Amino acid sequence: MEGLFSVTWVVPIPPFLAFLAILLFLNKNKRGSALTAIGSALISCVLGWGIAFASFFRDHFGEHPVDEAIYTIPTGATEFVIGYAVDPTNALMLFMVPFLVLMIFIYSSGYMSFPHHLKAEQYPTAYAQGKDPRYSRFMAYICLFATGMLGLVVANNLLQFFVFWEVMGLCSYLLIGFWYEKASARAAAVKAFITTRIGDALLMIGLILLYVRSEPSSLRFKELFTETNLGQLADSLVNLPLFGEVHWISLIGVLIFCGAIGKSAQFPLHIWLPDAMEGPTPVSAMIHAATMVSAGVFLLVRMFPIYEFSGKVSGETLQFVAFIGAFTALFAATIAVAQWDIKRVLAYSTISQLGYMVAAIGMGAYVAALFHLLTHAFFKALLFLGSGSVIHGVEHGYHHAHEHAHDDHGDGRAEHIVRRADGVLDTEDAQDMRNMGGLLTRMPRTGWTFIIGGLALSGFPLITAGFWSKDEILAFAWYGNHHGVFWTLALAAFLTAFYTMRQIGLTFLGRARTEGASHAPESVASMTMPLILISTFAIAGGWVGIPEVFPVLGGTVPNWIAHFLEPYMKYMHLYPRHPDFNFVPLAVSIVVALGGLGAGYLVYGQGLKEGQTDPVARILGPIWWMWHRKYWIDELYNGTIVLFTLWLSRFLALFDREWIIDWVVNGIGRIAIRIGDLTSAFDRFVVDGFVDGVGWISDQAGHIARLLQDGRVQTYLLFGMLILAVWLFLNVLPMILTLV
Repeated sequence: MEGLFSVTWVVPIPPFLAFLAILLFLNKNKRGSALTAIGSALISCVLGWGIAFASFFRDHFGEHPVDEAIYTIPTGATEFVIGYAVDPTNALMLFMVPFLVLMIFIYSSGYMSFPHHLKAEQYPTAYAQGKDPRYSRFMAYICLFATGMLGLVVANNLLQFFVFWEVMGLCSYLLIGFWYEKASARAAAVKAFITTRIGDALLMIGLILLYVRSEPSSLRFKELFTETNLGQLADSLVNLPLFGEVHWISLIGVLIFCGAIGKSAQFPLHIWLPDAMEGPTPVSAMIHAATMVSAGVFLLVRMFPIYEFSGKVSGETLQFVAFIGAFTALFAATIAVAQWDIKRVLAYSTISQLGYMVAAIGMGAYVAALFHLLTHAFFKALLFLGSGSVIHGVEHGYHHAHEHAHDDHGDGRAEHIVRRADGVLDTEDAQDMRNMGGLLTRMPRTGWTFIIGGLALSGFPLITAGFWSKDEILAFAWYGNHHGVFWTLALAAFLTAFYTMRQIGLTFLGRARTEGASHAPESVASMTMPLILISTFAIAGGWVGIPEVFPVLGGTVPNWIAHFLEPYMKYMHLYPRHPDFNFVPLAVSIVVALGGLGAGYLVYGQGLKEGQTDPVARILGPIWWMWHRKYWIDELYNGTIVLFTLWLSRFLALFDREWIIDWVVNGIGRIAIRIGDLTSAFDRFVVDGFVDGVGWISDQAGHIARLLQDGRVQTYLLFGMLILAVWLFLNVLPMILTLV
C-alpha cells in the first residue's frame, strides 16, 4: 500500500501526456485522439482507485495521512515544498473524479459528431467522417481539464492547488467557447472567464495574507492547520475601514470563500454558469459535476479548519457562508422552475445544490458537505450526460425529418421563431423541452437513467443517494438551531423535486410535440453505457452514509463515510458533531421530496399538448416571468457594472490618447528630436571635425612618406645616409660644443 501512495503524484500525468500527444501528433487522427484520451483517463482511474481503496482499508489512516515532498524551492530562510498529499478527504475525491472523467471521455467519443450549426460544404472531410472538425482539439482540451482537477485533488499546498485551479479556469474558457462560430458561445466563454477571475483575484489576496500571517510562513496544508498557527491567526486582529477590528482568520476565510463563490457559481457571481451551456454537453458534465464547480466546494472543505476556528472567535464568517449558500439554493431553484432549455434547468439546479454544500460548510457540517459533493457529482453528471443524449437524439430526429422532406435543415431560422406567453420558442431548437415529449419510448436507456438521476436529485426517500446526503444537511441545520437555513433549504428541496419532475414530464412523458422528438433515435452505446454505470452510484452511493440513529436502517448499514472522515477531523483539531435523531427534519425531507415530485407529476405528468403554454406560468403570472427572466440579474449587471466598466475603459482610452500620448509622450518625443538635432550637429562639426582632422593629417603624412617608397636602391641608400648623418650630427655636436 505504501507503494501506491508513493505514485499519487503520477495521477494527473497521463491526461497531460495525452494532451501533448494529441496536440502535437494526433490532430488529424480523430480515432487515435479519442483512444489516447480514454486510455489516459483509464490509467488515472486505475491509479486513483488503487490509492483510494488503499486508504479505505488502511487502519488508522485518518490519524496518519500521507504528505510527501517531491522537490523544494528556496524562499529565503525557508523552503517552499512541492509535493502530494493523500488523506480521507481527497481519497474520496480520487474515487469520484477519475471515474467520472473516464465516463465523460468515453461519452465524448460518441457525442462529438458533426455539429448541426456548421455547414457540410465547409468541412467535407469531417462531415464524411461524421465527426466534429475539431474533434481532436476537443479531446486535447478535456485532457488538460482533467489534469487540472486531478492535480488540484492531490496537491499538498495551496499554491499548487491554485495553479491547477487556474488551469481549469483556462480550460473552461476554451471549452465553453469551443464552437466559436456561434456569437453566444464566444460571449459565454468571455463571461465565464472574467466572472471567475473576480473571485480568483480575491482568493489570491487571501492566499498571500495567509502566507504572510502564518507562523511559519507556509501554504502547506499540514503546516497551516496546526493548532498553534490557527490559534495565533484567530487571536490576531486587523483594523479595516468600515468594518473596524476583525480577526485575521475571519478576513482570510472570507477572501478564500470569495474564490469559491466565483468557481462554484454562488450568488452574486453565479451568472456565468448557465451560459456555460454553450459548450458541448460533455463540457457541461465536467464543469457542473466532476471538476470545476466541485473545486470551489472542495476548496472550502480543504480549508474547513480556517472556518471552524473563525467560528470560535466570531460567528459572522460562518453565518455569511451559510447565508450565501442557503440564499443561492433557493434563488437558483426558483429560476430553474421557469426555464425551457433542458441543460439550463440543470445548470441552475447545480447552482442550487452547490448552495446546499456551501450552507453545510457555514453550519459546520464538514462530513455532510463532502458527502453531498460526492453524491451530487454522480447524479448531476448522469443528468447532464443524459440531457446531451436527448439533445443528440432530437437533433438526429430533426435531421431525419428534414432529409425525408428534402429540406435544408438549419436554413431560415427566423421562420421557426414563435413568440409565446411563456417565452420565445424556436421550433427547431433541440434543447428546448417544448420541442420534446414522449422520448421514453424512443430512447429507453437514456430515459430511465435520466429518471434515476432525477430521483436522486429530488432526494427520493431511502433509495437514492441524494436523499441521504441532503437529509444529512437538513438534519444538521435543525440540530444546530439554524432554523432560517433549514426552512430555506427545505423550500429549495421542494422546488428541486418539482422542476425535476417538470423536466422529466416535458422531456420523456406524454406524446412527442415535434418531428425531432417523434424521430429521435437512441444514442450509441458509447454514450449510453456511461449513463448505466453512473446510475448505479446515483442510487447506491448514498448507502455509505446512513446515520446510525436512523430508524431501522441505522446501524444495519454502517455509516462508513463518517467513520472514515472523523479520525482525520480529530487529526486537524476538529470535533465531529452527531445530530440526534429527530422526526421533524426527516419528515420535512420526505414531504418536500415526494410533495415536489407529486406536484410536478400532477402538472406535467402527461407532458404538454402541442402549443400549450406552461400551466404554472398562467397561475403565477408575473412571478413566473420574473423567474423566467432570472430576476433580470444579467440586465442589472449589464446596465450597471458592465456599462460602468465599458464607460471607464472608453474614458481611459480617451485619456490615454488625448492626454498621455498626444501631449506628454509626443511632447517628450519632440524634445528628444530637438536634443537629437543638437547632438547630431555637435557630432558633425565637433566630433567628426576632430576625427576627420586627425585623419587628414595622417593622410598627408602618408602622402609625404609615400615619396620615399619608390622602389629604387639608390633612394633608400641616400635616405639611410641622411639618417646616419643626422644621427652623427646630433651625437657629435654636443662633443664639439664642449670643446669650444
